[in-house]
Parts: sequence; structure tokens; C-alpha cells
Amino acid sequence: MSVNPVFSIITITFNAESTVRPTLESIKKQTFTDFEYLVIDGNSSDNTVSIVNDAHIPCTTVISEPDKGLYDAMNKGIKLAKGQYLIFLNAGDALHEADTLKYVSDAIKKNNPDIVYGQTIIVNSERVKIANRHLTAPEHLTADSFKNGMLVCHQAFIARRDIAEFYDLSYRFSADYDWCIRCLKKSRKNTYVDKVLIDYLSEGVTTKNFKKSLRERYSIMCKYYGTLPTAFRHIGFLFRHLIRKITH
Repeated sequence: MSVNPVFSIITITFNAESTVRPTLESIKKQTFTDFEYLVIDGNSSDNTVSIVNDAHIPCTTVISEPDKGLYDAMNKGIKLAKGQYLIFLNAGDALHEADTLKYVSDAIKKNNPDIVYGQTIIVNSERVKIANRHLTAPEHLTADSFKNGMLVCHQAFIARRDIAEFYDLSYRFSADYDWCIRCLKKSRKNTYVDKVLIDYLSEGVTTKNFKKSLRERYSIMCKYYGTLPTAFRHIGFLFRHLIRKITH
């Protein structure tokens, strides 16, 4: 690892012994190795920290202490990060294949973007694909793109460290949506990698608190895109949801 690695991969854990191993395995097998790995643990009472240490991933830093929740832990990760780009990979999520970081690194070398992003698939606890993400990452991405929802999964949204602000802790479940919009507003160039970058575990925090997350996202949309346009847009979202239910 260089003094300023290309990537800071940040994993947030709390009593994650049942989910963290696939995350660690996906990082350990990467062919591109110029990264640091930061594990921010919320003072787990199970074997999470031991499992992370036993993985022996080079350039790993583990912090285990009480925190104020997921996004507070992510802010700790940002403060510690030395990498040029941030990747948030929560316990249970995984880099899709061994060359994932190489693909992203190649895109960075070619385009020098502020944000790199790609596609995500949803997997179950057996690591079997159960669906594509219902929102598809577009080839061209701007801050206005997110008025239609979180088109890019947070884990597949890789932002340059120097444009990344801290997460707004007033949001408990959707601070990542707000954070991505703020990053996009500061970004000068966004680069799409036409590959699946992330396997997203369906049993995540936001999944478990789906309705609360949607309410927060609605509030965030109103903040950035206006209350009336957001209300009308949600009528379209409702039809989109009904059509998806009918066709599936």
C-alpha cells in the first residue's frame, strides 16, 4: 500500500459475526491491492473483531468503541481515511469479483473523476443472487439524477475523499442518500463503470427499516428538489411500483 492509497474501504460492523465473512473474503481476494481497510466497529459483544483480525487483510485498521449509529461510524471512517477514494462496504455486502477494484482503478486512471459508480445486485444470506436492483445506475449521472430516487447504490458510489463531507446525523436511515446528492453537487466529473461492482445483502439496516427510510428520503427530495415537484414525482413512483408488482 502506498502512503496515500487509491482506496479507503470502510466497513461498519456491530455484532456482525454472521455476516462479515463474505465481505472480508471479497476484499482479501482483490487483484488490485493499493488500498487500506478500515473497520469501524460499534463495540461488538460477539466475535466480529476477532473474525476481522483473523482475516489478515493487509493494511487493516480496526476501531471498536461505542458510537451513535451507522452514520456516526461512517463519519469516523472518513476522518481516518487516507485514500484518494472512499468505498463504504458494510458487513454482508461484498465486492462482486476479484477484479472489481482493478476495474474502478482503471476508470480512475483514464478519467480522473470525482465520482466512480457502477451496478449492484441483491443477494441473500447464502450469497445467491435474488434480483437486480430495481433502480439501474445510468450511464450519465448528475445531482439532478437523484430526484428520481437513489439510482446508484451507496456501496457502488465511490467518491473522491476531498469532495466527501460528513454524513448528516439528523437522518437515521437515509443519510447516505443525502450524502450522495451533496457529493454529486460538488463533483466536476462522474465516471460510469459498466459492470456489477457490489453484491448487496438484502437484510441490511435500511431494508429492515424500509418505511422509515422512505419517509426520510421524501424529506431529502423536498429539500433539494422542491416539495411540489417531489409530490408529483411520487405519483409516478407509485405507478412504477404498481407496475413492478404486477409484472413480477
